[in-house]
Amino acid sequence: MLDIVRILRPRAVLFAGVDASGEWALGFRERNDLLFCWVEQGQCLVIRPDHQSLLLRQGDFLLIRASTPFRLASSSSAIAVDSESAVTSSKSKRLRLGSGDDRQTTLHAGKFIVSTANHDLLEELLPQTVGVSASDPSVGRIRALLAMNEAEARSPGPASEFVIIRLVELILVEILRSGFAGINAEKKGLLAGLADRYTERAIAAMHRDVARNWTVAELAKLCGVSRAGFATRFRRVFGVGPIEYLLRWRIALAKDELQNGTKTVAQIAFSVGFGSSSAFSSAFTRTVGCSPTQFARACGTEATETLQSDRTLVRK
Repeated sequence: MLDIVRILRPRAVLFAGVDASGEWALGFRERNDLLFCWVEQGQCLVIRPDHQSLLLRQGDFLLIRASTPFRLASSSSAIAVDSESAVTSSKSKRLRLGSGDDRQTTLHAGKFIVSTANHDLLEELLPQTVGVSASDPSVGRIRALLAMNEAEARSPGPASEFVIIRLVELILVEILRSGFAGINAEKKGLLAGLADRYTERAIAAMHRDVARNWTVAELAKLCGVSRAGFATRFRRVFGVGPIEYLLRWRIALAKDELQNGTKTVAQIAFSVGFGSSSAFSSAFTRTVGCSPTQFARACGTEATETLQSDRTLVRK
Protein backbone atom coordinates (compact mmCIF):
# COMPACT_ATOMS: atom_id res chain seq x y z
CA MET A 1 0.00 0.00 0.00
CA LEU A 2 2.79 2.42 0.88
CA ASP A 3 4.35 2.18 -2.58
CA ILE A 4 1.01 3.22 -4.09
CA VAL A 5 0.68 6.16 -1.70
CA ARG A 6 4.24 7.27 -2.44
CA ILE A 7 3.79 7.62 -6.18
CA LEU A 8 0.72 9.77 -5.49
CA ARG A 9 3.15 12.17 -3.72
CA PRO A 10 0.39 13.60 -1.51
CA ARG A 11 0.45 16.93 0.32
CA ALA A 12 -2.18 17.90 2.87
CA VAL A 13 -3.54 21.43 3.14
CA LEU A 14 -5.87 22.50 5.96
CA PHE A 15 -7.77 25.33 4.31
CA ALA A 16 -10.70 26.20 6.55
CA GLY A 17 -12.61 25.65 9.74
CA VAL A 18 -16.37 25.99 9.91
CA ASP A 19 -18.39 27.32 12.84
CA ALA A 20 -22.06 26.83 12.07
CA SER A 21 -25.39 27.01 13.86
CA GLY A 22 -29.07 26.83 12.99
CA GLU A 23 -29.81 26.20 9.30
CA TRP A 24 -26.70 26.19 7.10
CA ALA A 25 -25.10 24.45 4.13
CA LEU A 26 -21.73 24.62 2.37
CA GLY A 27 -21.58 23.54 -1.27
CA PHE A 28 -18.56 22.02 -3.02
CA ARG A 29 -18.14 22.04 -6.80
CA GLU A 30 -17.15 19.09 -8.96
CA ARG A 31 -13.36 19.37 -8.98
CA ASN A 32 -12.22 15.77 -8.48
CA ASP A 33 -10.24 17.05 -5.52
CA LEU A 34 -9.59 14.77 -2.55
CA LEU A 35 -11.16 16.58 0.39
CA PHE A 36 -11.38 15.70 4.05
CA CYS A 37 -13.21 16.98 7.10
CA TRP A 38 -13.81 15.97 10.68
CA VAL A 39 -16.52 17.03 13.11
CA GLU A 40 -15.22 18.53 16.34
CA GLN A 41 -18.67 19.41 17.67
CA GLY A 42 -22.26 18.71 16.64
CA GLN A 43 -23.19 16.87 13.46
CA CYS A 44 -23.94 17.45 9.78
CA LEU A 45 -25.21 15.74 6.65
CA VAL A 46 -23.15 14.92 3.56
CA ILE A 47 -25.52 15.29 0.61
CA ARG A 48 -24.59 14.00 -2.89
CA PRO A 49 -26.74 13.70 -6.03
CA ASP A 50 -28.33 10.25 -6.40
CA HIS A 51 -26.92 9.04 -3.08
CA GLN A 52 -28.39 8.56 0.35
CA SER A 53 -27.29 11.31 2.75
CA LEU A 54 -24.50 10.45 5.19
CA LEU A 55 -24.72 11.65 8.79
CA LEU A 56 -21.44 12.75 10.35
CA ARG A 57 -21.48 12.85 14.13
CA GLN A 58 -19.05 14.42 16.59
CA GLY A 59 -15.58 12.95 16.15
CA ASP A 60 -16.26 11.37 12.73
CA PHE A 61 -13.80 11.81 9.86
CA LEU A 62 -14.65 11.82 6.15
CA LEU A 63 -12.48 11.57 3.04
CA ILE A 64 -14.38 12.42 -0.15
CA ARG A 65 -13.47 12.72 -3.82
CA ALA A 66 -15.33 15.69 -5.28
CA SER A 67 -16.07 13.78 -8.49
CA THR A 68 -19.64 15.07 -8.15
CA PRO A 69 -20.88 18.20 -6.38
CA PHE A 70 -21.82 17.72 -2.73
CA ARG A 71 -22.97 19.68 0.32
CA LEU A 72 -22.22 19.67 4.02
CA ALA A 73 -25.44 20.80 5.66
CA SER A 74 -27.56 20.96 8.78
CA SER A 75 -30.52 19.58 6.81
CA SER A 76 -31.43 18.57 3.26
CA SER A 77 -33.53 21.75 2.82
CA ALA A 78 -30.78 24.23 3.79
CA ILE A 79 -29.62 26.58 1.01
CA ALA A 80 -25.88 26.19 0.30
CA VAL A 81 -23.16 28.82 0.23
CA ASP A 82 -20.47 28.08 -2.36
CA SER A 83 -17.32 26.94 -0.52
CA GLU A 84 -14.83 28.47 -2.94
CA SER A 85 -16.53 31.88 -2.89
CA ALA A 86 -16.84 31.74 0.89
CA VAL A 87 -13.15 30.91 1.44
CA THR A 88 -12.04 33.58 -1.08
CA SER A 89 -14.16 36.34 0.47
CA SER A 90 -13.50 35.43 4.09
CA LYS A 91 -10.88 37.43 5.97
CA SER A 92 -10.55 34.64 8.51
CA LYS A 93 -9.44 31.02 8.27
CA ARG A 94 -12.75 30.07 9.86
CA LEU A 95 -16.07 30.32 8.08
CA ARG A 96 -19.15 31.31 10.05
CA LEU A 97 -22.41 29.94 8.69
CA GLY A 98 -26.04 30.06 9.80
CA SER A 99 -27.43 32.06 12.68
CA GLY A 100 -28.64 31.56 16.21
CA ASP A 101 -27.22 29.47 19.05
CA ASP A 102 -28.97 26.18 18.40
CA ARG A 103 -27.41 23.09 16.78
CA GLN A 104 -23.86 24.41 16.94
CA THR A 105 -21.43 22.55 14.70
CA THR A 106 -17.65 22.89 14.38
CA LEU A 107 -15.83 21.35 11.41
CA HIS A 108 -12.26 21.25 10.15
CA ALA A 109 -11.71 20.81 6.42
CA GLY A 110 -8.85 20.51 3.98
CA LYS A 111 -7.65 18.64 0.95
CA PHE A 112 -4.94 16.32 -0.26
CA ILE A 113 -3.05 17.50 -3.33
CA VAL A 114 -1.55 14.59 -5.28
CA SER A 115 0.81 14.27 -8.21
CA THR A 116 -0.82 15.05 -11.53
CA ALA A 117 1.17 12.20 -13.09
CA ASN A 118 -0.92 9.53 -11.37
CA HIS A 119 -4.04 11.38 -10.30
CA ASP A 120 -6.12 8.69 -12.03
CA LEU A 121 -4.93 6.18 -9.40
CA LEU A 122 -7.27 7.88 -6.93
CA GLU A 123 -10.29 6.65 -8.85
CA GLU A 124 -8.92 3.10 -8.83
CA LEU A 125 -7.78 3.21 -5.21
CA LEU A 126 -10.63 4.98 -3.46
CA PRO A 127 -14.40 4.87 -3.45
CA GLN A 128 -15.96 8.33 -3.55
CA THR A 129 -16.22 8.43 0.23
CA VAL A 130 -14.25 6.82 3.04
CA GLY A 131 -15.77 7.43 6.45
CA VAL A 132 -13.99 6.76 9.72
CA SER A 133 -16.23 6.59 12.77
CA ALA A 134 -15.31 8.41 15.97
CA SER A 135 -15.20 5.00 17.67
CA ASP A 136 -12.42 3.82 15.33
CA PRO A 137 -9.03 4.06 17.08
CA SER A 138 -7.45 5.40 13.86
CA VAL A 139 -9.46 8.66 14.06
CA GLY A 140 -7.27 9.93 16.89
CA ARG A 141 -4.13 9.03 14.95
CA ILE A 142 -5.41 10.75 11.79
CA ARG A 143 -6.23 13.97 13.65
CA ALA A 144 -2.88 13.90 15.48
CA LEU A 145 -0.97 13.41 12.22
CA LEU A 146 -2.90 16.25 10.55
CA ALA A 147 -2.10 18.52 13.50
CA MET A 148 1.58 17.58 13.30
CA ASN A 149 1.58 18.25 9.55
CA GLU A 150 0.01 21.69 10.02
CA ALA A 151 2.46 22.58 12.84
CA GLU A 152 5.46 21.51 10.74
CA ALA A 153 4.24 23.55 7.77
CA ARG A 154 3.75 26.67 9.93
CA SER A 155 7.09 26.38 11.74
CA PRO A 156 9.50 24.42 9.53
CA GLY A 157 12.68 23.05 11.04
CA PRO A 158 15.58 20.92 9.81
CA ALA A 159 14.43 18.26 7.31
CA SER A 160 10.89 19.68 7.37
CA GLU A 161 10.18 18.65 3.79
CA PHE A 162 11.03 15.03 4.58
CA VAL A 163 8.94 15.10 7.77
CA ILE A 164 5.90 16.56 6.01
CA ILE A 165 6.06 14.04 3.17
CA ARG A 166 6.22 11.11 5.60
CA LEU A 167 3.39 12.53 7.77
CA VAL A 168 1.03 12.90 4.82
CA GLU A 169 1.86 9.40 3.59
CA LEU A 170 1.03 8.06 7.05
CA ILE A 171 -2.26 9.99 7.10
CA LEU A 172 -3.38 8.45 3.80
CA VAL A 173 -2.26 4.98 4.90
CA GLU A 174 -4.30 5.30 8.10
CA ILE A 175 -7.35 6.37 6.09
CA LEU A 176 -6.95 3.50 3.61
CA ARG A 177 -6.49 0.96 6.39
CA SER A 178 -9.69 2.22 7.98
CA GLY A 179 -11.41 1.98 4.59
CA PHE A 180 -10.80 -1.79 4.54
CA ALA A 181 -13.59 -2.18 7.10
CA GLY A 182 -16.15 -1.04 4.52
CA ILE A 183 -14.97 -3.46 1.83
CA ASN A 184 -17.29 -6.34 0.98
CA ALA A 185 -17.33 -9.09 -1.64
CA GLU A 186 -19.19 -6.87 -4.13
CA LYS A 187 -16.64 -4.03 -4.07
CA LYS A 188 -14.16 -3.69 -6.92
CA GLY A 189 -10.95 -1.76 -7.44
CA LEU A 190 -7.51 -1.39 -5.95
CA LEU A 191 -8.64 -0.93 -2.34
CA ALA A 192 -10.77 -4.08 -2.59
CA GLY A 193 -7.82 -5.95 -4.09
CA LEU A 194 -5.54 -4.92 -1.24
CA ALA A 195 -8.15 -6.14 1.24
CA ASP A 196 -8.42 -9.58 -0.42
CA ARG A 197 -5.89 -12.04 1.03
CA TYR A 198 -5.33 -13.77 -2.31
CA THR A 199 -5.07 -10.84 -4.69
CA GLU A 200 -3.08 -8.84 -2.10
CA ARG A 201 -0.29 -11.45 -2.25
CA ALA A 202 -0.12 -11.16 -6.01
CA ILE A 203 -0.11 -7.36 -5.90
CA ALA A 204 2.68 -7.35 -3.29
CA ALA A 205 4.79 -9.73 -5.39
CA MET A 206 4.36 -7.73 -8.61
CA HIS A 207 5.16 -4.48 -6.79
CA ARG A 208 8.28 -5.97 -5.18
CA ASP A 209 9.67 -7.18 -8.53
CA VAL A 210 7.94 -5.09 -11.19
CA ALA A 211 10.54 -5.89 -13.86
CA ARG A 212 9.99 -9.65 -13.65
CA ASN A 213 8.12 -11.34 -16.50
CA TRP A 214 5.33 -12.65 -14.29
CA THR A 215 2.88 -15.25 -15.56
CA VAL A 216 -0.62 -15.94 -14.27
CA ALA A 217 0.47 -19.46 -13.30
CA GLU A 218 3.35 -18.13 -11.15
CA LEU A 219 1.08 -15.67 -9.36
CA ALA A 220 -1.59 -18.32 -8.80
CA LYS A 221 0.99 -20.70 -7.28
CA LEU A 222 2.22 -17.91 -5.02
CA CYS A 223 -1.35 -17.40 -3.78
CA GLY A 224 -1.97 -21.12 -3.32
CA VAL A 225 -4.90 -21.39 -5.74
CA SER A 226 -5.47 -22.80 -9.23
CA ARG A 227 -4.56 -20.73 -12.27
CA ALA A 228 -8.18 -20.51 -13.45
CA GLY A 229 -9.50 -19.72 -9.97
CA PHE A 230 -6.90 -17.00 -9.43
CA ALA A 231 -7.49 -15.37 -12.81
CA THR A 232 -11.26 -15.31 -12.23
CA ARG A 233 -10.93 -13.92 -8.72
CA PHE A 234 -8.43 -11.25 -9.74
CA ARG A 235 -10.59 -10.04 -12.62
CA ARG A 236 -13.71 -10.00 -10.42
CA VAL A 237 -11.96 -7.84 -7.80
CA PHE A 238 -9.98 -5.54 -10.10
CA GLY A 239 -12.00 -5.54 -13.29
CA VAL A 240 -8.84 -6.42 -15.26
CA GLY A 241 -6.58 -9.47 -15.47
CA PRO A 242 -3.31 -9.72 -13.47
CA ILE A 243 -1.01 -9.11 -16.45
CA GLU A 244 -3.01 -6.04 -17.51
CA TYR A 245 -2.79 -4.79 -13.93
CA LEU A 246 0.99 -5.32 -14.02
CA LEU A 247 1.20 -3.23 -17.22
CA ARG A 248 -0.83 -0.43 -15.59
CA TRP A 249 1.44 -0.45 -12.54
CA ARG A 250 4.55 -0.32 -14.71
CA ILE A 251 3.13 2.66 -16.59
CA ALA A 252 2.23 4.38 -13.30
CA LEU A 253 5.82 3.99 -12.07
CA ALA A 254 7.12 5.24 -15.41
CA LYS A 255 4.89 8.33 -15.26
CA ASP A 256 6.26 9.10 -11.81
CA GLU A 257 9.86 8.79 -13.04
CA LEU A 258 9.14 10.90 -16.12
CA GLN A 259 7.70 13.62 -13.92
CA ASN A 260 10.84 13.55 -11.78
CA GLY A 261 12.96 14.01 -14.90
CA THR A 262 16.12 12.37 -13.52
CA LYS A 263 16.29 9.29 -15.80
CA THR A 264 16.35 8.68 -19.52
CA VAL A 265 13.47 6.91 -21.21
CA ALA A 266 15.74 3.88 -21.75
CA GLN A 267 16.61 3.73 -18.04
CA ILE A 268 12.95 3.96 -17.09
CA ALA A 269 11.99 1.28 -19.62
CA PHE A 270 14.54 -1.13 -18.16
CA SER A 271 13.62 -0.40 -14.54
CA VAL A 272 9.91 -1.18 -15.04
CA GLY A 273 10.41 -4.37 -17.02
CA PHE A 274 10.44 -3.57 -20.73
CA GLY A 275 13.00 -5.25 -22.96
CA SER A 276 13.54 -2.19 -25.15
CA SER A 277 12.84 1.50 -25.07
CA SER A 278 10.81 1.21 -28.26
CA ALA A 279 8.56 -1.45 -26.70
CA PHE A 280 8.13 0.79 -23.66
CA SER A 281 7.34 3.84 -25.78
CA SER A 282 4.71 1.91 -27.76
CA ALA A 283 3.04 0.54 -24.60
CA PHE A 284 3.15 3.94 -22.90
CA THR A 285 1.65 5.74 -25.90
CA ARG A 286 -1.08 3.11 -26.24
CA THR A 287 -2.00 3.41 -22.54
CA VAL A 288 -1.53 7.13 -21.85
CA GLY A 289 -2.25 8.62 -25.30
CA CYS A 290 1.09 10.36 -25.78
CA SER A 291 4.75 9.37 -25.95
CA PRO A 292 6.95 9.29 -22.82
CA THR A 293 8.83 12.38 -23.96
CA GLN A 294 5.61 14.29 -24.63
CA PHE A 295 4.33 13.31 -21.20
CA ALA A 296 7.54 14.46 -19.52
CA ARG A 297 7.39 17.82 -21.32
CA ALA A 298 3.78 18.26 -20.28
CA CYS A 299 4.91 17.72 -16.68
CA GLY A 300 7.52 20.43 -17.10
CA THR A 301 10.51 18.10 -17.25
CA GLU A 302 12.71 16.76 -20.00
CA ALA A 303 13.34 13.04 -20.33
CA THR A 304 16.11 12.14 -22.72
CA GLU A 305 14.68 9.72 -25.22
CA THR A 306 17.14 7.36 -26.84
CA LEU A 307 14.91 5.24 -29.04
CA GLN A 308 16.92 2.58 -30.83
CA SER A 309 14.49 0.01 -32.14
CA ASP A 310 17.21 -2.41 -33.21
CA ARG A 311 18.80 -2.54 -29.75
CA THR A 312 17.27 -4.28 -26.75
CA LEU A 313 18.16 -3.73 -23.14
CA VAL A 314 20.05 -6.62 -21.60
CA ARG A 315 18.10 -8.08 -18.66
CA LYS A 316 19.72 -10.09 -15.89
